[in-house]
Amino acid sequence: MIPALELLGMAFLLGFIFNATPGAVFAETIRHGLTGGYRAALSVQFGSLVGDAAWAVLGLAGIGLLLQADSLKIPVGIAGAGYLAWLAWDSWQASRRDAEVAVPNRRAGAMRSGVVLSLSNPQNVAYWAALGSAFGALGISNPDRVDYTLFFFGFMGSSLVWCFVCAGLISRLFGGRGGLWRVWTYRICAIAFAWLAFGTAREVIRLLLPAG
Repeated sequence: MIPALELLGMAFLLGFIFNATPGAVFAETIRHGLTGGYRAALSVQFGSLVGDAAWAVLGLAGIGLLLQADSLKIPVGIAGAGYLAWLAWDSWQASRRDAEVAVPNRRAGAMRSGVVLSLSNPQNVAYWAALGSAFGALGISNPDRVDYTLFFFGFMGSSLVWCFVCAGLISRLFGGRGGLWRVWTYRICAIAFAWLAFGTAREVIRLLLPAG
């Protein structure tokens, strides 16, 4: 059994790596932070915490086998691919409209978008389904309730810290810019969303049509 502080530290590090990996939430944070600034970017990040916490509770509640089931992965993947495709279309359309009309900076909408992206992210399913392997790598063969609780608080603590770090960096790099910068940032986000939607849809098709 490893010390509690060491487990907290490892969970914090794993959570930070997970959150810092560029993906749909990161692209959506850029999209909102471009003209909405720090608060809009932070709202997307706060919204994503809801999905992170929901998947974490499922994973730590010992529902690893359920998270590995295609019956869960397929609907989550379909929802994720559909929402990413819509974001790709919306971002591309936003790049063609006037800045005052195109700005997606309402904080309620930004937070809702973060929630949906996090809940419909197949990577969350895979991450928490593999939680048993993660504990094994940490030297814990039979984790108990205390281990799960420490891991949850370490992971969510790093997720909360990342919210402020990510929003601050994006608002400083992208906030308040206009003109061609705005247009091409929206277009790059649209391409990123489309690519993620394609990858998610391809994974769903693979699950629906297994080889052989």
